[in-house]
Amino acid sequence: MKKALIVAALSLLSSGCTIIVSNAAASFSDNLSKAVLNQDDPELVRDGIPTLLLTMDSLIEGSPDSPQLLSAGATLYATYGAVFADDEIRASRLTTRARRYALHAMCETYAPSCEWPNATYDEFVATLDGIGKKNADVLYTYGFASLVFLRAHSSDWDSLAELPQVEALFDHYLYISGDEVNSSVYTYMGIMLTLLPPSLGGEPERARGYFEKAIADSGGADLSAKVEYARGYAKVLYERDLHDRLLNEVLEADPNRKGFVLSNVMAQEEAATLLAEADDYF
Repeated sequence: MKKALIVAALSLLSSGCTIIVSNAAASFSDNLSKAVLNQDDPELVRDGIPTLLLTMDSLIEGSPDSPQLLSAGATLYATYGAVFADDEIRASRLTTRARRYALHAMCETYAPSCEWPNATYDEFVATLDGIGKKNADVLYTYGFASLVFLRAHSSDWDSLAELPQVEALFDHYLYISGDEVNSSVYTYMGIMLTLLPPSLGGEPERARGYFEKAIADSGGADLSAKVEYARGYAKVLYERDLHDRLLNEVLEADPNRKGFVLSNVMAQEEAATLLAEADDYF
């Protein structure tokens, strides 16, 4: 899952940051996000993001109720916690802050969402109808932060019980987004449907459709979708041929696709690891 998150996260950070302070700051934020997305050295990004986290915290301290700042902060913390945190405790702490920022942003944008932490599934779904296209980005941020939070807390069954709510949220996001949909949501839907084994409610066949949609919508440029397809579907169902084919396609592809360079380099690293482990698994 880690490698699948960074493209949508940083592109979302770009859209969230572009309205933070001024035109100059907006241009800088947008160019920074693009530079990160096209960086081929993951360790450089790992070392640089903590400075951005502290900068974002200071901006939020100055404007604690700004949905734009809170969304950008949520995206940064979720990305770092999911992709670069070295241990479960740190990932838990970082993604918890991400979700708190995202909920605050949502609450400032749409008052009924303030009750989401205590809502039942039916109550949660009933509130989604009031969220329109103008708030799609904030909704997406909350869904993204919630997904990485739940992934970081996957050993807690109470947390995983929230997965149907996140699925309903992304379904609504797809409904209201129209042509402006962030295609990475299809990878996220696939991940959600494979976090649990089929015996406990996982739905690998539905997940397969989402993974294939993610690959098609990016024109094959987003290699992380194929890695998650191999890991979440082919490996779980012991389809060795599909598993190896997807991962070899990732390794043979040119990672230098604009907007996907960083995630593709990381996807290739992950593909090599999964292939090296395949004989022991299958």
